[in-house]
Amino acid sequence: MASERPGGATPAYVRRERGAALSVSTKLYQGIGAIPDTVKNWVFTTFILLYYNQILGVDAVRVSVALAIALVFDAVTDPLVASYSDNLHSRWGRRHPLMLVAALPLGVAIFAIFVPPAELSPTGLFWWLLAFTALTRGLMTLFFVPWAAIAAELSDDYHERTSVMAYRFAVGWTIGVSFPFLVFSVLMPGTEAQPVGQLNPEGYPWMALCAGLLLSGGALATTLLTRREIPYLRQHAAQSATAFQLDSVFRELAQALRNRQFALVFVVVLLTAAIGGTTANIGVYMMTFFWGLTTEDLRWFPLAAIGAIVAFPFVAAVQRRWDKKHIVLACACVSLLDGIALVNLRFLGVLPDNGDPRLLVILVGMGAVAAAVAVIQGIIGASVVADILDDHELRTGYRQEAMFNAALSFSGKAVSGLGIILGGVIIELVALPTQATPSEVPSDTIFRLGLVVGVLLPLLYLIPIALWSRYRITREAHAEIQTRLRERRTGQTTAERRAQAP
Repeated sequence: MASERPGGATPAYVRRERGAALSVSTKLYQGIGAIPDTVKNWVFTTFILLYYNQILGVDAVRVSVALAIALVFDAVTDPLVASYSDNLHSRWGRRHPLMLVAALPLGVAIFAIFVPPAELSPTGLFWWLLAFTALTRGLMTLFFVPWAAIAAELSDDYHERTSVMAYRFAVGWTIGVSFPFLVFSVLMPGTEAQPVGQLNPEGYPWMALCAGLLLSGGALATTLLTRREIPYLRQHAAQSATAFQLDSVFRELAQALRNRQFALVFVVVLLTAAIGGTTANIGVYMMTFFWGLTTEDLRWFPLAAIGAIVAFPFVAAVQRRWDKKHIVLACACVSLLDGIALVNLRFLGVLPDNGDPRLLVILVGMGAVAAAVAVIQGIIGASVVADILDDHELRTGYRQEAMFNAALSFSGKAVSGLGIILGGVIIELVALPTQATPSEVPSDTIFRLGLVVGVLLPLLYLIPIALWSRYRITREAHAEIQTRLRERRTGQTTAERRAQAP
């Protein structure tokens, strides 16, 4: 039986019914919205700590604290934006107005991060970094939360949802491959004076400008191109049902978390973010100092996207054969093994030495495996959230697409903020020198860096893997949920329809 909405009556929704399956163009236009988040995430995890620590000379822990504060601010805004979006009533629906507002300033904010005034002291750089990373993240929340909610609303079909998510990941991976190649090949090339291009300050403003154009361009494009879908998205039947109240945000978040399956996914994301936030923040340190890669080497890593390209056609076939739960579990186990294999092989003396072309081939090849697994896991995982939304509607009568996505984002961002701080702490604990070239770093420091980042941290993924095994919405369970939802909407049970059939 449906429960009442927090602070009011059970909501009623209206939308125009589709006469056909989703078109390819609709999936593609929705997928374009993956560009801003893909670019922002790569820029943040790859360059900010490196730029402010190794180039500008700011203490790594201080940089990490600034990033973590901005991330926690971002996490807090997620449920606020989600509640506002879920309850919004406008001519452009519940999602598009917020996306439009965020689009243009988003690119300006990320550009500003990498062009601080030259006269700033380390303390001034700290506040500059904090201000513009918080602004970038806040604007991204304003765009991303409603955009992600649209993906869950476009279709109720168990398989078509996965197709929508596949386009989203396809566009994201295309840009995720192309932009790094552009950066390392054109914007940050190695020179005779500075062979490690990522340590050359001259390339950062150009990288930031291109990133800003992609953020604003992608957000604006998906907003305008999917405007035609607004009538097919759920909207509140009455203006009075959509009033936003600040004190209702936490009640709505609590209502979402009372769904046991969603609470399980919430905890899994929380733990995964804590581990991933630590490793991602210092991944470029591993590439630069542990593996000894130059900019010329890094530009070949986009070839790892071959794994993603190969994986996309297999997603639908894999889902038809296995439940989503088992697919995610299998991908998680493969990712764990892939994450710890390379560093252990280096410690065992199996891999070629740094600088050997064979090492680069091996690293790119393993990256291709990781990319293929990440694509499958990401697509299926996003589709799982849409399935849980149906279960939630059956139990409560309320659709909380934005809140569900925001709650997962909230947990991931808030806890990965701790991971960012730990990343800076790890850099300090392993005694990695500031503004040093790879050849100047002692071998025992390199060993400690590899042990922590490449062995100890990845093993912690065993905890979320064990939790994920408790997920219960199978293909059959979802079919039953959809049947009961249709009966509720039409007021007619399956038995009654069979009795009326000729």
